[in-house]
Amino acid sequence: MGILSTRKNKKYSYQPRYYKGEGNPYELKHKFDDYRVTAGSNKGLKTKINNAVDDYKTNVDTTGANRRVLYIIAALILIFLYIIDFDLSIFSTNR
Repeated sequence: MGILSTRKNKKYSYQPRYYKGEGNPYELKHKFDDYRVTAGSNKGLKTKINNAVDDYKTNVDTTGANRRVLYIIAALILIFLYIIDFDLSIFSTNR
């Protein structure tokens, strides 16, 4: 066991006695492994970022969820600025 290497979990090949299905029912895997490349065991920050950007570019958002999130964030920011009585006149050119 090296000092800098991470420890891997042990894997067992246990097959239940009365299970007649396909594969191992006790196998742990992510729900979206079949659809995403970002759920794997990627090494390094650059690889993770590149995989996330590629995944974002290839999967087109058809429901408009990204736009909806941006609208909600903008509304929350405006409500926060209203609560703290932020003066928006500092952004105008007339002084």
